[in-house]
Amino acid sequence: MLIAGFPAGPWGTNCYVAATGPGTECVVIDPGKDAAPGVADVVREHGLKPVAVLVTHGHVDHMWCVAPVAGTYDATAWIHPDDRHLLANPMAGMSRETTQMLLGGHYTFAEPDRVEELADGQDLELAGLTFTVDHTPGHTRGSVTFRAPYEQQEISQVMFSGDLLFQGSIGRTDLPGGDHPTMLHSLRTKVLTLADDIVVLPGHGDQTSIGRERATNPFLLELQDERAAGPRGSASTRGL
Repeated sequence: MLIAGFPAGPWGTNCYVAATGPGTECVVIDPGKDAAPGVADVVREHGLKPVAVLVTHGHVDHMWCVAPVAGTYDATAWIHPDDRHLLANPMAGMSRETTQMLLGGHYTFAEPDRVEELADGQDLELAGLTFTVDHTPGHTRGSVTFRAPYEQQEISQVMFSGDLLFQGSIGRTDLPGGDHPTMLHSLRTKVLTLADDIVVLPGHGDQTSIGRERATNPFLLELQDERAAGPRGSASTRGL
């Protein structure tokens, strides 16, 4: 399996390109602001053809270039229905700080020509790869993760976690559509149930693993100790 990732834009959002190998079809995950040139570089270097764009959630730092990338390569965009409205109206999910940063700019957002909706537990067969969709609301109502078999170097799967789980932290829940108890439920039911050897490729920052986060992430440790009955202080401020 070939996975190329790079941080893009002012928020340093990780965009990923996944394929079975060079010279094949590929899938693009979370092309945020300024990600299109990086996608083009990866595609050109490895002789790839994007056929799908997967979106972990609808925040502008993860979907800014969804329409341009999908349009350039005639690819289909996939997003959970609860976040689909953000493709055309990302302002509905922005923080005040992000909105102020973008004031004065002339930005136009629209859905790509082809959009498909994701469902919890769905298996997507794309570009010769299988992605299992887990609906993980909390950061946004329509947040999802994508897991794909890897089976190399004693790694069973890779998980594209968006802004659900980071190295040492979790996604913030103070934006429109965010909810901390819901985030904790997603972590408890969709993260802590996974195998330790799964590699986590987050929306921001460095890669990690389920085992490492289970053992060291303070939010997961608190859940495991059954002491997370209510919201604790603010979580990671990475992302919007």
